[in-house]
Amino acid sequence: MKPIKIAIADDYTIYREGLKVGLTQDENLEVILEAADGEDLISGIETNMPDVVIMDLKMPVMDGMEATKLVKKKYPDIKILVVTMYDDEKFVIHLMEIGANGYLLKNAEAEEIRKAIYSVHETGYYFNNIVSNALLKKLVIKGNIKPSFKEGVELTEREQDVLKLICAEKTANEMGRQLFLSPRSVEGIRQRLIDKVGVRNTAGLVMFAVKNGIIE
Repeated sequence: MKPIKIAIADDYTIYREGLKVGLTQDENLEVILEAADGEDLISGIETNMPDVVIMDLKMPVMDGMEATKLVKKKYPDIKILVVTMYDDEKFVIHLMEIGANGYLLKNAEAEEIRKAIYSVHETGYYFNNIVSNALLKKLVIKGNIKPSFKEGVELTEREQDVLKLICAEKTANEMGRQLFLSPRSVEGIRQRLIDKVGVRNTAGLVMFAVKNGIIE
């Protein structure tokens, strides 16, 4: 397995160093780029292309929100894992809408950050209790967000199975074992669901599942 290449964007050197030490204990993770702000990150990516960016939100010069938009526009295949002190609902939802692949608080244990890196790299998303079904359900019911889905979407039983497991935060490998499918087949079904429902990412699928009573 090739190491997962990681960039860390955070204006606190001590946090970057601590995170780097924690991550490099795993031989499958390689920190190839460190940046103190969004502009540093964008210029660094031009010569050092990471698989996953660990992105702080509050940085000088260019903050994490703006940097996330730019990275996703120029390099859509790079996965972005936001690690921040903010757990405000509007940040979570807005970041998911602009393409963030996962959301962690800065007090997360190193083990959870490693798990999140593997998850976004393999499946394209990482949900935890912050971006939970309860939060999404609350947002949909309150009407704070109005996701638009295609009309009259009918899912096959297999598609519903995959969607339920996505909502349960299972990885492609875990879903494959449970459904007796290859991870590649699971990923194909996930992409088919995104196209069928008419959403942009996995977060949209979870909202669709909540709104349509596929999960409670």
